[in-house]
Amino acid sequence: MERKGRFAERIRKYKHAWVFLYILVYMPWFLFLERHVTTHYHVIQTKLDEWIPFNEFFIIPYLMWFAFIAAAFLYFFFKDVPGFYKLAKFMFTGMTVFLIVSTVFPNGQDLRPAVFARDNIFVDMVRVLYRADTCTNVFPSLHVFNSLGVCIAVQESAELRKHPCVCGGTYILAGLIILATMFLKQHSILDVIGAGVMACVLYQFVYAAEKKKEPHYAKQKRPLLQNK
Repeated sequence: MERKGRFAERIRKYKHAWVFLYILVYMPWFLFLERHVTTHYHVIQTKLDEWIPFNEFFIIPYLMWFAFIAAAFLYFFFKDVPGFYKLAKFMFTGMTVFLIVSTVFPNGQDLRPAVFARDNIFVDMVRVLYRADTCTNVFPSLHVFNSLGVCIAVQESAELRKHPCVCGGTYILAGLIILATMFLKQHSILDVIGAGVMACVLYQFVYAAEKKKEPHYAKQKRPLLQNK
């Protein structure tokens, strides 16, 4: 009985885990696009992308993105449930917009080098990445968008703002990840700009909209405090 009680208590405490069911929507849809958008797509790139040199060393921050996003979700899941809901709402809305864009406007890029100037372990890692991830469905960049999402969530967290090292480390790593998308020729500048614009728009709906409500409540409470 005691074990059942503890289990029920954990279920109540972590009931917000239902949000992760979004993966059941995202993954089948994304894998469908990866299989079917292979040749006929709109090329998303500019002349500026050709001036950015390929640099295999950026594979390190690029791959760190996965741990970066997971760590952010886990922190807010266990430490800040309202912040978790906002982060999930922000990211999952953006990811859904990405899926819709890729469905109605198949896109890709042709920036990847055919031949590598060097041969080392980092180049080998890039080769594995290229085989696992196609050069289609790139606009807007989710690597960029989700990295910006973590930065916003950290900045909006009253608790995390107390730790400059955490904030600084978050922004630096996010910056390196964003650069990595271009230096590894995974994304074009347009993909990065598109992700930035989408982050700015969704910020207004997810975070800024709630902030606008706070002064309203403060004004309602202020007369009560003055009467005391």
